[in-house]
Order: sequence, then structure tokens, then C-alpha cells
Amino acid sequence: MNYSEKRALELLRRGSGIADASFRNGQEEAIRYVVEGKGRLLVVQRTGWGKSFVYFIATKMLRENGMGPAILISPLLSLMRNQIEAAVRMGVRAATINSDNQDSWTDIEAILVHDDIDVLLISPERLANERFRLNVLSRIADRISLLIVDEAHCISDWGHDFRPHYRLLERILHTLPLNLRVIGTTATANNRVMEDLKAVLGPNLEISRGDLNRYSLTLQTIKLSSQSERLAWLAERLPELKGSGIVYTLTVRDACLVADWLKSRGLPVEAYTGQTGTIRPDLEQMLIDNRVKALVATTALGMGFDKPDLAFVIHYQSPGSVVAYYQQVGRAGRAIESAYGILLSGEEDTDITDWFIKSAFPTREEVNAVIAALEDSPDGLTIGGIQGKVNISYSRIDKTLSLLSLESPAPVVKQGYKWQLTAAILQEGFWNRAVRLTELRHVEQQQMQEYVNLPFGSHMAFLINALNGTTETVNKPRLPPLSIGVKDSTIRDAVEFLRGTSIPLLPRKLWPPDGIMEYGVKGKIPYNLQAQEGRALCYWGDAGWGNLVKKGKYSDGFFSDDPVDACEKMIKEWRPSPSPLWVTCIPSLRHPELVPSLARRIAKKLDLPFIPAIRKAIERPEQKTMTNSVQQARNVAGSINVNNEAVKAGAVLLVDDIIDSGWTMTVAAFLLQQSGSGEVFPLALSIAGNSQ
Repeated sequence: MNYSEKRALELLRRGSGIADASFRNGQEEAIRYVVEGKGRLLVVQRTGWGKSFVYFIATKMLRENGMGPAILISPLLSLMRNQIEAAVRMGVRAATINSDNQDSWTDIEAILVHDDIDVLLISPERLANERFRLNVLSRIADRISLLIVDEAHCISDWGHDFRPHYRLLERILHTLPLNLRVIGTTATANNRVMEDLKAVLGPNLEISRGDLNRYSLTLQTIKLSSQSERLAWLAERLPELKGSGIVYTLTVRDACLVADWLKSRGLPVEAYTGQTGTIRPDLEQMLIDNRVKALVATTALGMGFDKPDLAFVIHYQSPGSVVAYYQQVGRAGRAIESAYGILLSGEEDTDITDWFIKSAFPTREEVNAVIAALEDSPDGLTIGGIQGKVNISYSRIDKTLSLLSLESPAPVVKQGYKWQLTAAILQEGFWNRAVRLTELRHVEQQQMQEYVNLPFGSHMAFLINALNGTTETVNKPRLPPLSIGVKDSTIRDAVEFLRGTSIPLLPRKLWPPDGIMEYGVKGKIPYNLQAQEGRALCYWGDAGWGNLVKKGKYSDGFFSDDPVDACEKMIKEWRPSPSPLWVTCIPSLRHPELVPSLARRIAKKLDLPFIPAIRKAIERPEQKTMTNSVQQARNVAGSINVNNEAVKAGAVLLVDDIIDSGWTMTVAAFLLQQSGSGEVFPLALSIAGNSQ
């Protein structure tokens, strides 16, 4: 295959938009290696080095030599907009197949088969789709010029960001020609991960590994245990920092909370999460154009996002591993002389990462329950159907089925919308892998705690050692450490902010899939029998009212006046319409006076009558023990009834202490309105567990 260094450089300059751009150390050699077909290649280079230029330039040159299209497998196609724009500037015709463009799949597949696309970008989950493999991939397998595996560390279950669907790559590679050009790229592969990649991407995998040191980054860790302290620190330090950047949080909830706090302090920031939806490209562009000081983001803003002059990356909490942290903090300082990477850590960090570790794999009990449900239904079951048979959440059932379907041989298979058992038996290797990876995640979590406690100036070497790189080139931090202290007044403002927020309680509009037999209902809940949008004061255990609510319920057996006063203020700001004319509550046989006492005091504050119109007929298990919508609804059904004679006409405020599934409020609102009440407005002190 003819290779032209001159042509490669021309494509680099077109793609980058820089007239005098030159190759970084190792880039041109990697392109040549791929184009000349010398073998399979793994490129391990730091974030921002330019790995996408290697595979897009190689693709363009292969196409110019008359070869077929390339296939690029990437876990986050929606975040590859910058790279695709660079490819288009080179004249590379690129198309994607992902969950955001389902209406275009058929057209794109047809164009691919007719050789009118230079590179197809596809998610590993779509690649796993049997129809795609049979109808599309098999028709072009002998013409594929290059298989690109982006973020290749996702292949390895030793990797920090293991994606189970990547495991199918090994099987698919066995069906493709042995001389197929293959390139994998990653910024985060330690020795164990690279051994896995050799086994999957080989044979004879060549590794191009660069210097992992980030000369521009000044790293610092700051321990501030409470949320209010960290919010105060962000409010005081962000205005002092030059340029714009990213503030990472571990959860969607915290991303929205931190963004709202910073906005309340006059800072131009926006929240960016997996739930942000179609405006994510606009938010990315706002950051690229420096129209925001920061995006407060979950890892939804991660692999693939490129802003060379990003001046800081701040973590509001500690991630689960130093390898994940290296990749995230590496978004900063790519094309500027100095940038900050600041890790804040708090008391909730370990609880959150523990939850992620615990939820990564199904338990034996969950697997056995799902398989037993399918054994009783030879024609198969939807996930909703399985929910009716087992007390397991939708997401846990979905994860269980997905992981089992990726085993070889797979004990379950999806036919249309239903899942069925196969003749295969789940092998013990599945559980061995789950145990090994769970132990590994705990080791990584402990390593992250070691990182948190490092003295200033020693962080970069620690990260590079974790990636089995060389620390010989590590330099002293170029920037001074940021101040740790915050003003007491700002902390007090943060506490007031946390206590001043309220959370909407959205009404359920549908009964569970099989309905509720006790009430003879199914399908949509009639609008006039639905609850209205309600309000909750806080999330369970949060830094605002959460801990005080927790103390009142489980330690004192009585809610203090402070959350009652806060509810009065929240209701006056909320102003439900029509205004409630009376107050009632959800009773409990376990704590008969706890919620009625709360409701009476709220009613007194609002100068409204309290009427105990709802009775607890049967004590059922607590809703928090029910883990899916079907089981939650069944648990409530028949457990409460309404005293028709006590029900007043007019809108009513329906009070409970903790909202968990939302079904108790839904059923109570249905029964109250059936008995002649007006609109029902739910009010709770806290949201917990499985709610919303």
C-alpha cells in the first residue's frame, strides 16, 4: 500500500484547521503503520494527544488507495462531534448509527453497503445487534479496510470503564479476515488492561505508548467533608480562576444542585448530564466559546469532548478510581501552558462509589429469580412481565438479562420484546468474574483515597504509576495551590440554599402493567383521579433538611419545628392552585402519631382544618423493601381506605414524611377523589430510595 508523508501532513492541517500544524511524536508513525498494513496496533496516549487524527487520516488514505470503508466502534458517539467535524474537513464521509438517530438507520446501512460512506461510527451495543451483524456487517466484512476500536480499555474487564458489549468484539474479530487492519486507542491502559487487549485485538498486537505526563496540569486535593463547605469553596474560587472549565459530580442530582447554587451566586454555569437531552451539543458549544464559566457535569461529558484551552477541571466528589480520574482531569490544559485539576472530597464519596460497585453485577439471588420467572413462562416475558413475578427493580432485571445474554453460550436470548431461556446453563466463570471485578473496584476505591491524602506536588506521579507509566518526566506544578479556606458567611449561605430548595413530586399517570385488581383499574389513571404535582422538602439524608428529617423519624420519633416551618415557607412559595382547603395524611400502624402530628402542625401553620380521612387497613412491608413499580403498587393496594364521611370537598394537602415509590400517594389521591375530594396535592418531608 502506497503511503505519502506529504499527503498525511496535508490531511492533518486540513483537519486541525492549523496551516502550519505538525505531527506530535508518534502520530505519523502510527498512521504509516496502519496504512502500510504492518499489523494490528494499540495506541496508548494521553488525552488530547490526537488519537482521532491517526485513525481518520489513515481511513482517508486507505480510501484514496481504493479500499473499502472503515468501521469505528465507540462507546460515546454523541460526544465525538469535534472529531467528526475534523474528519469532514479532511473530506472523510462519516455517518453514525446510535440511539439518537434510529429513523436514519436503514438509509445509513444502505449507503454503507453501496460503499458511499468512508467510515461508519457505531456503538458496541448496536454492533451486538443480531440484525445488524447478519444484514449489514456480513455483507461488507470482506471489504472493511480498517476496524477502529475507540476507548479500547472498555474491552478489558480490568479496565475502569468496562463495557460488557465490548466483549462481543473478540467473537466478531474471529469472523473477519485475519489480515484486517485493526487499531485500538485509549488514554488509560495499565499493564493488566494491555494484556487483555493483546488477547482480543491480536494476533501480534503492536503497542505505541507515549509519555503519560501532563506537563500543563497542576493537581491538588482538598478535603471538605460537608456539601455546604464544598459549595462555598466553589462559589469563592471559581471567579478567581482564569478561563472556563468543568465541575464534575458523581450524580445527576448533584450536578443540578451545584449548578443551581452557582447560578444563585451570579456565576454563568449550566448543568450537563445524561438527562440533559438534545441541548447537550448547545451546552458543549457554550463551553467551547467560553460563554459559560463552567459546565457542571456527570461523566456524560467525558470521552470524546475536546476543548484544547480548558483551564480547569474540578471534581466535587472523588471518582471510583484514579484511572478514571486521570482520564477526566486530562480534559484540562491540552493546548495551554497551565491548568488546574482540583479534587474536592467529602463524606458521601465512598457511599456513592460503594453503590456503583454494588450495583455493577446482579446477585445470585437476582439471577436465580429471573431465570425461575422465565422457566415458568416458556413463551417468554417482557421486563414488565418479569417485574410482576419478582421483587427486583426494572434496571436490575435489565442489567441481569443484558449481562447473561453476552455470555457464550448465552442462557437467555431476546426475541422481539420478550426474553426467553435457552438450553445453555450459566457457567461458574460468570460469578468468578463478578467476584474478581468487585474486589478490583474496592482496591481502586482505596487507591483513590490514597490519592486524596497526597501532599501537593506528588499527584501526577501517583496517577502515572497507577497506569504503569514512567514518572521520569514529571515536573513540579506550574501553578500555586489554591486556597482551601472559605468564609463562614458563604458556608451559611450554602446551608440556607440547601434548605431553601424544594423538589417537585411528579404524579404517576399510569397504573402498573397488569393494573390493580383490588380497584379494578388498568392503563391510564383518569386525569381527575390523578394526584397533582406535589413538593418535597429535601432528599433523604442530604445536607439541607435531610439529616434532620432522618433524626426525627428514627431517633426522636418526632419531627422538630424547623422542618415544619420550612414546609410552611415552601407551600407559600409553591402556591398550589386551587389552594388547598383542608389537610389530611398517610397513616402508619408502625408509627401511629409521627405523620398525623406533622400534618396537624402544618395545618395549624396554614390555618386549615386537619381531617384524618385515610385509614391504614393492613400493615404491609415498608415500600423501601419493594424494588419495582409492580411490586410497589401491589404492596399499597388494599392497605389503605378512605372514610367517605370524613372527606371534604375542595382541594386537599396530602402529607407524608418519606416518599419512596410514589404509589401510596397515587392510590390515596385516587381514593380521596373517588370519595368526593377536590384536587390532591402531595407534600412530603423527604424523597428516598426508589422514588422518581
